[in-house]
Amino acid sequence: MTITVAIIGRPNVGKSTLFNRLVGQRIALVDDTPGVTRDRREGDANLFGLEFRVVDTAGLEERFDASLEGRMRAQTEKALEEADLALLVFDVRAGITALDEHFANWLRRSGKAVALVANKCEGREAESGLGEAYSLGLGQAIPISAEHGLGMSDLYDAVAAVDAEKAAAEAAGEAIAVPATGVDVEAEDEEAEHERVLQLTVVGRPNVGKSTLINKLIGEDRLLTGPEAGITRDSIAVDWTFEGRQLRLVDTAGLRRRARVVEKLEKLSTQDTLRSIRFAHVVVLLLDVEEGLEKQDLTIARMVVEEGRALVIGVNKWDACRDRDEKLKAIHDRLTRSLPQTRGLPVVTLSALQGHNIEGLMHAVLGAYEVWRSRVPTADLNRWLDAVTASHPPPAAAGRPVRLKYMTQAKTRPPTFAIFCSKPDELPPSYLRYLENGLRDAFKLPGTPIRIHFRKGDNPYAGRKKPKADKKKR
Repeated sequence: MTITVAIIGRPNVGKSTLFNRLVGQRIALVDDTPGVTRDRREGDANLFGLEFRVVDTAGLEERFDASLEGRMRAQTEKALEEADLALLVFDVRAGITALDEHFANWLRRSGKAVALVANKCEGREAESGLGEAYSLGLGQAIPISAEHGLGMSDLYDAVAAVDAEKAAAEAAGEAIAVPATGVDVEAEDEEAEHERVLQLTVVGRPNVGKSTLINKLIGEDRLLTGPEAGITRDSIAVDWTFEGRQLRLVDTAGLRRRARVVEKLEKLSTQDTLRSIRFAHVVVLLLDVEEGLEKQDLTIARMVVEEGRALVIGVNKWDACRDRDEKLKAIHDRLTRSLPQTRGLPVVTLSALQGHNIEGLMHAVLGAYEVWRSRVPTADLNRWLDAVTASHPPPAAAGRPVRLKYMTQAKTRPPTFAIFCSKPDELPPSYLRYLENGLRDAFKLPGTPIRIHFRKGDNPYAGRKKPKADKKKR
């Protein structure tokens, strides 16, 4: 079992930069603005072949109330409880501050293994800060530059020492007992893991209850919530199991209209949310029932459909709604008018705060996933194609008929079909919609994006030379 390493420190000392360096990807938002990270983010790190779990945390503030800073501190304390090693990061150029001293004392009292990390050590300015680090009572600081990758070998030594101690404790039976079977279970490769875990991303406008929903699903206060709009900035992934099915839940920052996004940090959050949509299998678009389906929600829905992801609409705060029939009818009518390409889209009412009907939402998610990855036999497709073209032939092009010859499913996720025809460029969009709606009805593909590509079949005689006629003998 790998160890868990928590990266801890005051705001703007480079914790997220170090996190990105260890996981080998730029997945945590990084900006010069203090306090960018709010939720704790987990990732799989690899440092010179040593694999471990790493947790990026919010900048520590000396707040213990119910304020946003106080709730952020509680998240960091939770990360420390679950960690085997804490990396206390400080900015060596700024030197040791009173806040660094306060949290060094806190970490010493925790009883956890602690390594002091001096970040931003490129250049000569670091020498005085390294000398001050001894005043924290945590031993010699490890000089690194998270941005430039300097000092990673020294950091490896500190992490490897804790990993070796835990491995020795496990071997002695002090931590984890060996399974009775004695069989070593090999880890699945990355592709099999991706196929096995369902990626579920929750999106929506700010303050519709995305983080509250995920907390209720997993049964703990894993994500920061509160009355303030725009609390979530990073896209945070949480592994979870529902009815034996493994999922990765991704909470995202609220998406506002593009014209209202002017700050650099919010633009970074928006880009992170769009990236999460692209890597999702199923996307839940969460709405506030009192606000209904607004233009921004439709923009998000179209974005999900264009990316080819399965979509489920979740109508939140249903417990506080009075005119339920009227509100739900308005949502369905708006979907029918504005998103006809997703006919049959699942719409689930729920209360994330009270936990009402969240199981119904998950069943809709699993159903949408199965439709999204469904495959139709080629023989059934061609029988259907013959029937629909016989009842409604495609319009003629320049006075000549367009023949649809053959059809097959090219891929799943989303269902993608290829139709070979005589004049693919002459088919109007209206006929494409006719075929798409027919596919939904005939093969039970409600709500999922469907892609149809028209191809011109190869001429079997193309490139052949015309045989010469035999000369008559005189």
